[in-house]
Amino acid sequence: MSPARATRVRRHTPRVSNVQAALLAIVAIGLACWFVFGGSLPWAGSPFVLRAAFTANTDLHIPSPVRISGVDVGEVVSVRRIRGSTSAGLVTMHIDRSGLPIHADATATIRSRLFLEGNFYVQLDPGTPTAAVLRSGSTLPAANTSGPVQLDRVLSALDQNARANLQELVRGLGGALNAPPTAVDEAGQDRSVRRLTGAQALNLNLRYAPGAFEASAIVNQALLGEQPHDLSGVVSGSSRVFGGLSANAGALEQLISGFDRTLGALAAEQQALSATIGDLPPLLRAADAADTELDASFAPTQAFATDILPGVRRLGPAIAALEPWIRQLTALNSRPELGTLLSDLGPAVRHTTAEISPLESLLSQAGTLARCFTRVVLPDSSEVIQDPPATTGLKVYQEMLQSAVGIAGAAQNFDGNGRFLRASAGGGAQLVQTPALPVGPLYGNAVLAPLGTRPAFAGGPPPIDSSRACYRNPVPALSSAATGAAP
Repeated sequence: MSPARATRVRRHTPRVSNVQAALLAIVAIGLACWFVFGGSLPWAGSPFVLRAAFTANTDLHIPSPVRISGVDVGEVVSVRRIRGSTSAGLVTMHIDRSGLPIHADATATIRSRLFLEGNFYVQLDPGTPTAAVLRSGSTLPAANTSGPVQLDRVLSALDQNARANLQELVRGLGGALNAPPTAVDEAGQDRSVRRLTGAQALNLNLRYAPGAFEASAIVNQALLGEQPHDLSGVVSGSSRVFGGLSANAGALEQLISGFDRTLGALAAEQQALSATIGDLPPLLRAADAADTELDASFAPTQAFATDILPGVRRLGPAIAALEPWIRQLTALNSRPELGTLLSDLGPAVRHTTAEISPLESLLSQAGTLARCFTRVVLPDSSEVIQDPPATTGLKVYQEMLQSAVGIAGAAQNFDGNGRFLRASAGGGAQLVQTPALPVGPLYGNAVLAPLGTRPAFAGGPPPIDSSRACYRNPVPALSSAATGAAP
């Protein structure tokens, strides 16, 4: 393309003048300011306008949110002072369709937002369904509004007398909560909070708070009425209940009087009832542990039921296979079979009854002998005799068995020693002399001085009381036997 051609093309290209560009910029800035400061699109639907009169400074900014039950349903679009007042103001709000309808008894309260949100918001209560519905542009009077509580108002209300009374209240409350209980107070206290101060008892009560709050949350959730006609169903059911109660006034009167007697009986046993309630927590904990174990047993039980099903299914064929055996057993028990055998056994049974009485006496004596062994002989034979310095640490029956082995080794007759006992003579520097015997005293020499004899000779055999059963005697204390003097 030639330079002349290019020049002609550039001259024919349309351009925007400076005046037109300035006008477009002014319009764009005006629209931006309109939208920023709460203006709405001219082609959008007209919003629901609600005005509210406040007698105090609102401290609201545009656009502060309007909320119903914590949900945003609109925003504040205008706040202006009412002519003739220094603090009263008129707030204009735009309400979304989700916040409608609004009734004549609706209220508006200015509340503080969260710390991170800052500023305030309008808490709107749409009113009761029985009141008239407001139209767009209506105004809530000052009687239906309340402004925020300012810090200067709070400080101005806390004068010297109010502060002194508040301090006295706090000190009295602290003394009441921290004072130890007296003996009179402990007499009527529950055992779980006995000897605790009021503050400690309140802190102890907090461990029940999670369960109580959980139960309250469940109840509140159930009372929300999230499905249509829930409220009408509650009213209808309550009507039927009260109608049934009023239909039988005599029974209702008896119920109330019986309930009164029941409560009177419970009041008369107040101490026992309090002790019972105090014992409930351990019982509930034990029941909870038992329920846990029971729940753990369900899986093995289910597995056992699953494993036993094949056997149950085979139970029918097994019963069918047993039927011939049952028929044969029935025939065996009939009179021609087992009946004849019983007739032949009758004389033998009659002669056997004559031996039952002596056998009963024998069994009774055997039982007495067994009790003697279990209560006296066996406990005595299991005792370890304490005889220092000659204590062996063995039980009595073990020492008896060892002595039996020694006697058997000395008295056996299968070696060159023959049937006689041999003793090796020994001696020492200790001269030993026995008391007078039928053959006279005996003398000997001992390596060490004899300590004595245990048990000491009592001068005769122990007494025997045949009128008293053996098992009724106490177990002899072998370690308490007296020691005889040395020879």
